[in-house]
Formats: sequence, C-alpha cells, structure tokens
Amino acid sequence: MKETVLKIENFSKSFEMHDQGKLIPSSSNVNLSVVAGKLTALVGPTGAGKSTVLKSIYRTYLPSTGRLLYTTRTSNTIDLALADDHRILGLRDNEIGFVTQFLRALPRQSSENIVAAPLIRKGVDKSSAIEAARKMLQNLDLPERLWQLSPATFSGGEKQRVNLARGFVCEPRLLLLDEPTASLDEETAERVITQINTLKNRGTAILAIFHSPQLIKRLGDITVELRPPVAPETLVQRRH
Repeated sequence: MKETVLKIENFSKSFEMHDQGKLIPSSSNVNLSVVAGKLTALVGPTGAGKSTVLKSIYRTYLPSTGRLLYTTRTSNTIDLALADDHRILGLRDNEIGFVTQFLRALPRQSSENIVAAPLIRKGVDKSSAIEAARKMLQNLDLPERLWQLSPATFSGGEKQRVNLARGFVCEPRLLLLDEPTASLDEETAERVITQINTLKNRGTAILAIFHSPQLIKRLGDITVELRPPVAPETLVQRRH
C-alpha cells in the first residue's frame, strides 16, 4: 500500500478586508490525501480556491483553519499550518517543490543556474548540479543556445520550461503543480507529461491543478473537486 505523504483535514482559508470589515472566503472544508507515486488532481470552477490550497501547503499563505499533515522522508509527521518558518524553508529546500504558472528568479541568472539551484541547496556539487540541469532542460526541449542566458526575455513557453525543469530536477518528495502546461505547445506538454510520469514512478507524491479533462484522465490517480465557498462574513462575526 502506497504511503500517504500529505493529508489535509478540514482546511479553509479566508482573507481579511479590513477596510470593508469583511472576511473573503477562498477555500472551505477541503479534505484530501496525496500519496507517494500518485497524482491527486484538484478540480473545480474558478473561485473554488484551488491555487489557495497549494499556496497554503507551501506556506505562502497561512491557513485559517484545518490541518496540513505532511510526512517527511524520515517518517515524522508535521502540521504545515503550525510549523515555524525555519522548518518550512528546510522542507522547501529538501522535500517540497512548487511549480506555479510564472517563473520567479533573480535577474541576470542563467537558465541552467536557475534550474541547478535547488540541487546546490541540497548539497550537490555545482558541476553535477549544472549537468543535471542541462539534462532536464534538454528533456523539456529548451534550445541549448538559451541555457546560459537569463530567461528574462524568453517567451512564456520558454520561461515555463525553465520553471518546470527547476521543479522536476531534484525529484521532491511532494510536488505541487499549478497549471504546469498552460503556456506550452502540444509537443512540449507531452514532454512534461513524460517527466511527471517518471516522477510518479520514482515515488514522488503530486498534487496538481489542471483545467484540461484529458490531462486529468491521463495523469490523475485521485480527483478531488472543490466547490466555491460561501459568501463573505463580517470580521465581527468571525471573532465571536
């Protein structure tokens, strides 16, 4: 039986609009599991809070309620909602990867250095990390002439290949994907699908947002549907 790497229990997230005295609910009553070697697909209409769930797991946001129970490589269970920032940064460096729809990187860094950075943070020597980065960029069909250039002037699809290569290269224990193929052509999307399947076969647990039913059918082992949360509440109501 495959190990449960992440279990979300009764998760919700609301954003406070102090100027209006309102709480804007983004996600509500989310329960799901992410299993080693499997892909859990998050589906639901716009406004259901799919990206909010991923960002809360990665701790870009703090959850409002609920538990985010993550089991580490050493079999320790951590509630990501309560872990301190130092522990979260350590997990980001060593176990939890996140590929968003947009590449964020330091300016003037070469593409191969951006991709190699997660491996270097894990202690891989620079030459080996660069070699692995180049192989992954090749797998995702980024032209070799771009490897030593900054992606600042790349097309959207080229930037996303660098973004995906950075997320895939260190084979995280838990990988979060937010519309990973949205800006890619069909041929490159197939390469991404191949890499996702490779990670699954090597035991990575994946939680992903796809809007394409075809991709969900091809890659999803578990599907969880989110529904839009209820209307905003006042801050006073919540504090009572």
